[in-house]
Amino acid sequence: MRAQDSVEQLHDARIPLRNEPVQARSTARLAALLDAAAAVVDEIGYERLTTAMVAERAGASIGTVYRYFPDRIALLQALGARNLDRVLAGLAVELEDSRHTDWASAVRGATDVIVAAFRTEPGFRSIRVGDVIDLRPAPTEHTSLSIVSDRILDALIARFGVKDTPEVRFAFDTAIVGLDGLSARAFSRDSAGDDRYLAAANELVFSILSAQLGDK
Repeated sequence: MRAQDSVEQLHDARIPLRNEPVQARSTARLAALLDAAAAVVDEIGYERLTTAMVAERAGASIGTVYRYFPDRIALLQALGARNLDRVLAGLAVELEDSRHTDWASAVRGATDVIVAAFRTEPGFRSIRVGDVIDLRPAPTEHTSLSIVSDRILDALIARFGVKDTPEVRFAFDTAIVGLDGLSARAFSRDSAGDDRYLAAANELVFSILSAQLGDK
């Protein structure tokens, strides 16, 4: 299955909007609600977020929130999905950059995109791309992080002829999971990111990938 197909399935499963925002005004209102949710999550974490807090921060009625989201979990899922969209958009640009002349350079650029989201995207340190939200059962067999890893590998296959095997897929998935976990730790108490954990994350990524692809 293509990574794009996985993204579409994940979005269908994770964003049970009550009303699809087809008009510009509705789209702007939905974006404002997600911006408000991200700001609240940035301050107190996603565990304590309530729909009432989001309504107050957005300057909207609680009914407006429920017009789009049946509950707080759906709201958090939508925020995670938006984070995933933004990371994937950043990766698409980075992985096509002509300054990358081999897989290692492209992977460094990709990890920079992910770390930058922790640093600059409101709410990202808590929600990330949504996999941290407890979902029972999981909406699809694909996690958001596996979609990120597949998207990176697909770009490297297309540009640099990186081999595509189940072992390589698993290596990329493992590397991105490790990067996510160590980056989350790096930003848990330091809004700028603890350089020790970020360095460890970089070493982990290349240790895992070099075992499959050769020296970086």
